[in-house]
Amino acid sequence: MILNQAGTRRFRAYTSKHLDELLQRAGLGDDERLKVRAVATVLPFRTNAYVVDELIDWSAAPYDPMYRLVFPQADMLPETDVARLADLLKAEAPNAEVQAEANRVRAQLNPHPAGQMDLNVPRIGDEPVPGLQHKYPETVLIFPKQGQTCHAYCTYCFRWAQFVGDADLKFASDDIGQMVDYIQRHPEVTSVLITGGDAMIMGEPVIRRYIEPLLALEQLESIRIGTKALAYWPQRFTTDPDADSTLELFSQVVAAGKNLAFMAHFTHPRELESPLVESAVRRILDSGATIRTQAPLIRSINDDAGVWSSMWRRQHRMGMIPYYMFVERDTGPQDYFAVPLARAYEIFRDAYASVSGLCRTVRGPSMSATPGKVCVDGVTEVAGERVFMLHLIQARDPSLVGRPFFAKYDPAAVWLNDLRPAFADRFPFEVRESLQLA
Repeated sequence: MILNQAGTRRFRAYTSKHLDELLQRAGLGDDERLKVRAVATVLPFRTNAYVVDELIDWSAAPYDPMYRLVFPQADMLPETDVARLADLLKAEAPNAEVQAEANRVRAQLNPHPAGQMDLNVPRIGDEPVPGLQHKYPETVLIFPKQGQTCHAYCTYCFRWAQFVGDADLKFASDDIGQMVDYIQRHPEVTSVLITGGDAMIMGEPVIRRYIEPLLALEQLESIRIGTKALAYWPQRFTTDPDADSTLELFSQVVAAGKNLAFMAHFTHPRELESPLVESAVRRILDSGATIRTQAPLIRSINDDAGVWSSMWRRQHRMGMIPYYMFVERDTGPQDYFAVPLARAYEIFRDAYASVSGLCRTVRGPSMSATPGKVCVDGVTEVAGERVFMLHLIQARDPSLVGRPFFAKYDPAAVWLNDLRPAFADRFPFEVRESLQLA
């Protein structure tokens, strides 16, 4: 075990080169480990000592939810693709041949859902601004070049394409001047979200380079930081060498009159149990920041109402604000992890009904789709027809926000593009798109 001067454990990452050794702890045989390694040539794998030693119940692996949260599964990809890659690994084929096959499989997995590489790209004049996304009028997403990894990768992650080493699949920038220039040119922007990867993988001096210039922009009301560090490496805010200076930076943001919202990803109640997490949460809240929690609904990991109500209650007791239950996005191994929308609504409804009003700040189940964040409000019968009730929580076209619409009921539907309009020829966002093209 690696210790720092304070006697606490330092960060240690595990990557694909450690995968076979770790899989033996899960009791997997040779053939099964080979298949998992095959999947890991397509989808990224990274974890760390805290997750491996503190969060995973190895006696329950490979069925333990925390194990399934970070370790690839042999059946996450089509069987023929896995078999082909496994054969290449077994034959010790040249790396270039393995990567060529892995790239072929990746191309079939919709690596950039919701138009991330085209529809959301902002411009100054005719020039694109790399590393920014501007999907909604008031909000700009910032992808720091130095934040394009995480303390550990989630197997369901919709940004998996950022982590596979293909420059054509990445969007990131370290041109902070250009970032500030773009925001100043758009006075409608009142909020920025610093994301990645994981923004908190960056050290305090680097985060400061991105945040300090934003404090001088009077138009900005809030700065959000997207991270799973509280779940995967809470030491980032307690014993890491720059933990104190990071929290001082948070206080500086609040003192500048900006709302600092810490967007924390918690996928399972076990991630909240460590005293380290309680300490980290307390220190962040003491800086003046707020913590809002969110996660997707993931089959075999948290597809149970009791899991969600437990998470929301504990988060509330710790001073955090339950914010979103997301639907697994239409990318990567969606077929493996997706929960049908009808079932997702039932899980959300049952969990929501079992918590107090103070936990009912949470919204969902929500799809972050191309038109915006589409929320499934329920299943009902209208004019003798069973339908989904939906509305847009957020939209590219702000005039559509909050307006209810209906889709034909489909018990197998897992995403917006599986649905068909009810009582209309088109969904409201499709009508607006057709008018814009006319």
